[in-house]
Amino acid sequence: MSLKENYQHILSQLPVNVQLVVVSKTHPVEKIQEVYNLGQRIFGENKVKELTEKQPQLPKDIKWHLIGHLQTNKVKYIAEFIDMIQSVDSEKLLAEIDKQAEKHNRKIKVLLQVRIAEEDTKFGMEISETKELYEKYLAGEFPNVEVNGLMGMATFTEDKAQTEREFLILKRLYDQLSLSGNLNTLSMGMSGDFPLAIKCGATSVRVGSAIFGERDYHIS
Repeated sequence: MSLKENYQHILSQLPVNVQLVVVSKTHPVEKIQEVYNLGQRIFGENKVKELTEKQPQLPKDIKWHLIGHLQTNKVKYIAEFIDMIQSVDSEKLLAEIDKQAEKHNRKIKVLLQVRIAEEDTKFGMEISETKELYEKYLAGEFPNVEVNGLMGMATFTEDKAQTEREFLILKRLYDQLSLSGNLNTLSMGMSGDFPLAIKCGATSVRVGSAIFGERDYHIS
């Protein structure tokens, strides 16, 4: 199928209340522009360097989401324009985002990344850490950020039952935190498992290869 057909096929599978973040990492600006022309406005990138190279070349109304691991010393490069940072995996990082947001006189939306996978390669905070950090946010720390919800990545496995268990762990935590705060985003699910993530309660999914095709890693 063409890029347009792929994109429309994904959209046709999403309920109206589920946000699509098109993962554009490693894909050229021409392809991103093509999806933009189809009406998409939210794109996700993994690396700060790639994002800062692409952002000036594309329409200014794109809402960029940083979805990959973010080092504290690189927050300053995206603080002026980033719409959301989905991968907040430490208090140190959240404090730096708060500091940089204040410099630009804005609030930056973030998601707290929770480690739900059994793989060592996945980033994220433990559930207890997430709860503690969210309590600090509710108490008034980090006034220049807006914690909108949680993000998580399931284990890369063919075992759908395991994937579902991990998604439901995140959903339960999201529901718990929602009792004391105003959360609206549960980001989980990618090209291979987003229908299951939606079934488990995702309100935002991150889809790349199912739209663009396999990635060309020579670009990054």
